[in-house]
Amino acid sequence: MSRQTQVPLEFEGESLEGVLVGRRDSQARPTVMMIPTVMGVSDLELAFGRQLVELGYNAFVADIFGKKFRGSPRDVMFGELNRLKGDRAALRRRLLAILDQVRGLAEVEAGGIVVSGYCFGGMCALDVARSGANIAAAVAFHGLFDPPGLPPEKIKAKVVAFHGWDDPMVPPDKVVALGQELTEAGCDWQIHAYGHVAHGFTNPRAADLQIDGVAYNALAAERSWTSFINLLEELFG
Repeated sequence: MSRQTQVPLEFEGESLEGVLVGRRDSQARPTVMMIPTVMGVSDLELAFGRQLVELGYNAFVADIFGKKFRGSPRDVMFGELNRLKGDRAALRRRLLAILDQVRGLAEVEAGGIVVSGYCFGGMCALDVARSGANIAAAVAFHGLFDPPGLPPEKIKAKVVAFHGWDDPMVPPDKVVALGQELTEAGCDWQIHAYGHVAHGFTNPRAADLQIDGVAYNALAAERSWTSFINLLEELFG
């Protein structure tokens, strides 16, 4: 049975509050640091975290926007997304501060951290890998691929991107550019592209956003999750 624990963090004058989803015995286990969509920590990511707990892992749902924005309207959250995306160096500092926090938790197995993310969170997961951070893997689900414009580092993590080919936010030329970037960074990488699939394909409530090019796809969601679990098994047995 899983347990959720609020984990606060003060970062450069902002109060963040992630959620650790783990077993009640608090034993150290491989852990997925999960970075949410533009809407921040929500039931969607917490539910994914509980699925990981059932498989023997822990999950940490990261709060990158700030505790005060929990449950805020969409226009507010998109404003915050643009603020964070506008300074990728500051965003990297924020992400690495959260990663350091996760690494220091007693429930997290040393050397057993995977960073995953959804949409904007997928870009953030890629940015953690791009920093050269010592993590096992970085995984993007319908993530944004825009490079950060920072000096390139050798990527130590394995990188996997799950991508809807019809995603209007990430056209084919950006997919090719990511493959070239990851090759030049020297990492073990994969890109899984799903035909006739749009942005946001893992979210059963994607239609609620009423954004063109954003749609749930049950088959792509299942295929990407199965491949993600295969990666975790590859890494941790």
